[in-house]
Amino acid sequence: MVDMSLLAAFIGAIFVLSITPGPDMMFIVAMGGRGGSGMGVMAAAGVACGMLVHAVAAALGLSALFGALPVLYHVLRWLGAAYLLYLAVRAFRDRSVPGDEDGAGDAAEGAGGRRTGPRPRRAFWQGMVTNLLNPKVIMFNIAFLPQFVDPGRGHLPLQLLVLGVTGVVVGFCVDGSVGLLSGRLSRALRRSRRLARGLNVFSGTVFAGLAVRLAATPR
Repeated sequence: MVDMSLLAAFIGAIFVLSITPGPDMMFIVAMGGRGGSGMGVMAAAGVACGMLVHAVAAALGLSALFGALPVLYHVLRWLGAAYLLYLAVRAFRDRSVPGDEDGAGDAAEGAGGRRTGPRPRRAFWQGMVTNLLNPKVIMFNIAFLPQFVDPGRGHLPLQLLVLGVTGVVVGFCVDGSVGLLSGRLSRALRRSRRLARGLNVFSGTVFAGLAVRLAATPR
């Protein structure tokens, strides 16, 4: 079904790409730094789920729509940039201490100070949505995955799916480790509100920078 030599080459290539700092890794570092190892790993899991959706779409040929209809690419790009800006604003406004063991929500909203939900779950969905709204991932799958497919073996969609799932597993192993390690930082800073505030500002700056990067580079 899948050429094992091509699969081995793909695993090596995707590992190198995974350990190279990029938007997803920076997002995971920011989330883990703000909320601890749990949030970092859950953000990595969310990113992995987003990558899995992209892999399935590529295998089904849906990703090619973005090559045929550029307007869809740009709509998704601006939605992704807007969502990252939203996360940046939340980070700048956050006054909580990262890594709280009680799983408190983000900064209190209004006078009631109600929590908006469990942090790890929110980190998962934010990681997934951020990845899904990044059209560069879609274009990457279109350009990268077919290079490791052997047409002579047939079952092209299945080969693409195997490669995509393999990439998700390798990516999660790397990103999950990054999220776990970045959480150590928040654990060390948990007792210092001044440093915690600085970490939230750093996270907000990362999110804003990713939004600008996504909006400013059409391809």
